[in-house]
Amino acid sequence: MEVHWVTCDARSFLYAIFRMKESMRVQAVPTAPWPEGKAPDPARMEDAVRLPVLAGFGVDALEDDAELERITQFAARLCGAPSAMVSIVEEDRQRFLAREGMEARETPRPVSFCGHAMLGNDVMVVPDALEDPRFADNPLVTGEPNIRFYAGAPLISSEGAPIGALCINDTLPRPDGLTALQEEGLKVLRDAVMRRLHARRRDLVADAELETSENRLSALADSIPDIAWSADASGEANFFNRRWYEFTGISPDDAPSNEGAYEVFHPDDNAAYRDAWDTALASGEPFEQEFRVRRADGTWRWMLSRGLPVRDSAGDVTQWFGTLTDIDDNHRRSESRDLLAKELSHRIKNIFAVVSGLVMLRARNRPELKEFASELGEAIRALGRAHDFVRPLGSEKGNELRGLLDVLMAPYGIGEGKQVEVHGATVKLGKRAATPLALIFHELATNSAKYGALSREEGRVSIDLAERGDTILIDWSETGAPSSAPPETAGFGSQLLDMSVKSQLDGSMDREWGKDGLKVRLSLPTKSLAL
Repeated sequence: MEVHWVTCDARSFLYAIFRMKESMRVQAVPTAPWPEGKAPDPARMEDAVRLPVLAGFGVDALEDDAELERITQFAARLCGAPSAMVSIVEEDRQRFLAREGMEARETPRPVSFCGHAMLGNDVMVVPDALEDPRFADNPLVTGEPNIRFYAGAPLISSEGAPIGALCINDTLPRPDGLTALQEEGLKVLRDAVMRRLHARRRDLVADAELETSENRLSALADSIPDIAWSADASGEANFFNRRWYEFTGISPDDAPSNEGAYEVFHPDDNAAYRDAWDTALASGEPFEQEFRVRRADGTWRWMLSRGLPVRDSAGDVTQWFGTLTDIDDNHRRSESRDLLAKELSHRIKNIFAVVSGLVMLRARNRPELKEFASELGEAIRALGRAHDFVRPLGSEKGNELRGLLDVLMAPYGIGEGKQVEVHGATVKLGKRAATPLALIFHELATNSAKYGALSREEGRVSIDLAERGDTILIDWSETGAPSSAPPETAGFGSQLLDMSVKSQLDGSMDREWGKDGLKVRLSLPTKSLAL
């Protein structure tokens, strides 16, 4: 299967996906407790409305809950009762989530005391069940467990739905009911039961939101044309989208891992990738690396991996999100262009050599042209060196003026303590500007070697580079040169300088001959040098 890729910034899209907060379609659940002393909401008393609210608490998981068990035990001790229960009233039964002194886990709803208690607005107290017409013939009264006394605090959900009661039972009647402290304590314990139930419901809602969010995120990640991945703070992969498994042929049943991914990385690129990834993990800076990955059909494809760190409020990296983009076609086109450029560069260099050789050959039998031919040959060779600088065959191309000056001035000795020193700003240099600059500095150096500072061992040349707004100022200053004066007529070299400065670089040049040597100031537009 052929997978098509795009070159959009899917990494940023993936980052936004994983960072966004999903708005979920879940029924809003009130968080404030139902007001004390207020009866349940009449609109929520019918089972058709009440039971869905009860289902939202997921009470199955709360049977024998340790916290509820402690509440019932304390309720029994507080009220001096042999039994206490957290009772949930369902459609056909009342179920005891926690119980103390009671063996049964449930009883039928028709005999439920709590079914009555949950509908009230306060603790329901039955001093003697045998004397209460509601319960006198109740099987729980006339038989086991022989209930004579009952007290139940209603359990009402935050939205006002009655769901059960926290109750205590006794086998003996209590004509005086509960003391004020016991009744208040039962309400406090009832509130603790509701906090536990509401906490359970919030957990269920959060789990549902998380599951829905994860499903949506997975669907969004799978829709990205690139391969999407994530890793934990330590750099261990913990997610790949569907494109990864389609591309590599790795089974989706295999858990995401670095080692599993490295198995399909090209052996020659593996170490460099790991080093770059380790560097990004250590620095917390965005990650980017090109390498080859084995596709499911066995072919190797160049990929670009990018990753962004996610930080917490303290600035610590907690997660990485990124993409893998297939750049194989572009990579191969780039390789072809580089190969062609190197071939053209080699041929151009040969042309410089051929032209220089032809000039010297033609001048061999013309003594009057020997000096001119020698100067022209040197200028052509300077152009060749400039060409090598901006289009080298074996390394990354140079793009700074100081680098070109190092190449051109090398025959004269360049650097601290040498005859030529370069100081000042770093000036970016384009390919088109390199040729006229090479001619300019070759001519200045050649004249200095013949008549100026470079003709003497103690002579020195200082080249200073400075930026002034949109202009580059270059000062050529000679010291220790023989005294000289301006030439009476402009020769070929001077004409070449003027043409290179004015016509090709749109700049200006000022010369000043002093007793210590020549000083030249070049004023060149920055944009001309950048071309």
